[in-house]
Amino acid sequence: MPSAGRLLLSSEQIQKRVRELAAQIDADYADGPIYLISVLKGAFMFVADLSRALKKRSVRIEFMAISSYGNQKTSSGQVKVTHDLDVNIEGHNVLIVEDIIDSGVTLSYLRRILEQRRPKSLEIVTLLDKPERRVAPVAVKYVGFRIPDQFVVGYGLDYAEDYRNLSDICVLSSEPELRLEGVSL
Repeated sequence: MPSAGRLLLSSEQIQKRVRELAAQIDADYADGPIYLISVLKGAFMFVADLSRALKKRSVRIEFMAISSYGNQKTSSGQVKVTHDLDVNIEGHNVLIVEDIIDSGVTLSYLRRILEQRRPKSLEIVTLLDKPERRVAPVAVKYVGFRIPDQFVVGYGLDYAEDYRNLSDICVLSSEPELRLEGVSL
């Protein structure tokens, strides 16, 4: 198994940016509840922190699971919904909460599905954006960080289900072992 590798974003940097994104979202939505639709599994930490940072409204959290990677480092291009919403979003403000956008294929597919359900508004917030990898256009309203085209893990992001538990985001390497914040991986 490859080690997590070089530190890209520290936990402190991530938390500061999450609070900034929440303040921007609070300012953009005057009133009423907002649905945060987290894309599992990678966005679970981000949606938890973002929801706690939103202060001016009721927040409803829902989950969807979309797959296009499997155990690979690149998207297969084949997208499928593996877990759908349990609620009706028609007439509600909705934010798709994503961990990372690279090719845009998965998110473009998800947006089309959710638009058919006639929400009042539908926007995207992503923690990480890799615009160099985009093959499908995606309008993203809220971006945490734009990052280079490198495979990253931590803060919910994984490689073959490993490394999600890291509080930092690291560039995946193939080194045999790495010490990060006193924890041997």
